[in-house]
Amino acid sequence: MSEETKVQDAAVEESNQATMDDAMVSLKKGDTVKGTIVKIEDNVAYVSVGYKYDGIIPLRELSSVSVEQASDVVQVGQEVELKVLSINDSKETMTLSKRLVDNEKGWDEIEKHLEQGDVFEVVVADVVKGGLVADVGVRAFIPASMVERHFVEDFSDYKGRTLRVIVKEIDRENNKVILSQKDVLEAEYEKEKAAKLASLQVGQELKATVQRITPFGAFVDLGGVDGLVHVSELAWEHVNNPADVVSVGQEVTVKVLKVEAEKGKISLSIKAAQPGPWEKAASQFNVDDVVQGKVKRITTFGAFVEITPGVEGLVHISQLAHRRVNSPYEVVKEGQEVQVKILEFNPADKRVSLSIKATQEAPEKEEVDHEVPDMKEINNPDVSLNGNNMSYSLAERFGDKLSQLK
Repeated sequence: MSEETKVQDAAVEESNQATMDDAMVSLKKGDTVKGTIVKIEDNVAYVSVGYKYDGIIPLRELSSVSVEQASDVVQVGQEVELKVLSINDSKETMTLSKRLVDNEKGWDEIEKHLEQGDVFEVVVADVVKGGLVADVGVRAFIPASMVERHFVEDFSDYKGRTLRVIVKEIDRENNKVILSQKDVLEAEYEKEKAAKLASLQVGQELKATVQRITPFGAFVDLGGVDGLVHVSELAWEHVNNPADVVSVGQEVTVKVLKVEAEKGKISLSIKAAQPGPWEKAASQFNVDDVVQGKVKRITTFGAFVEITPGVEGLVHISQLAHRRVNSPYEVVKEGQEVQVKILEFNPADKRVSLSIKATQEAPEKEEVDHEVPDMKEINNPDVSLNGNNMSYSLAERFGDKLSQLK
């Protein structure tokens, strides 16, 4: 290399160095610079910004939300945009802030999201009393009531989750941003619900998952849309408490009873999607079977006995006992467990005839209960009756009856 060339190269290098020195000298408090994270140590991030020495980002200047360590926000090699908070060449110290740059950009983005009403993603940075906190360049709060469509008791596992939100409210002067995921979920739910309602047909059977249980029934998810199974449609037998029949998370088969698209209501039935009690009974009972039952209702002409949930049969008053019965209440009472014999069984017509007396041994017939004296016998006290090769006086055979006649 010639001496002339060496001189030229030295001049260029000196010129470049001078330019760099001029740039460094012009770097001052309030400037915005770009840099690269070169080291993370003791919760401080060291940044190379092309100056004669590296700057530092204190933990509090990394994010607008509280963070436990610098590595939660930045990584070595990451390029960042920063604002100079202070610079001291004599001590070779420079303090930088990522938070302030992010804050300025964040407000611009938040205002744009609010204006457009669009949906965007945020990561939950912290779980605090009353809701969740996210870093969107500024500290954003998601109230507990705006996280899900349903009530959430414990948010402890929400930290780190990605949520889809819209901006509900902003107040730049007071550094306030309110976000909502619930509004996003509600809008999607209503859209899915409208499509689902349009596709449903009365009588259609579907798989569903129990979501909520109330005293008047159970709400089930049909795949993006909820429908109600009223307590009266949970089972063929009477249900006092829906929780006795279904549980949250249980998969069930339901039949569509009614669709009110304009009201967004779907009425469903679990029992209608199952074989009815009479269908089951068809293969369960036969004529002449003796079964256990419970007296459900009593009328003047007999008693209705339930032989299996949902299947009741009539025990006619003439079938209650071997003796003459004036009122069914003489023999049975509601709620009583009884044995009955099936006399007639017609599941197609939902009719079954039962008998209590047919399950009991008939008492021996007493002639006194059936023999009525004729007038000749009454007028002749010495009459002899030889039907059983025995002789009785009227007083012996009809004493009680005669007293009644007198």
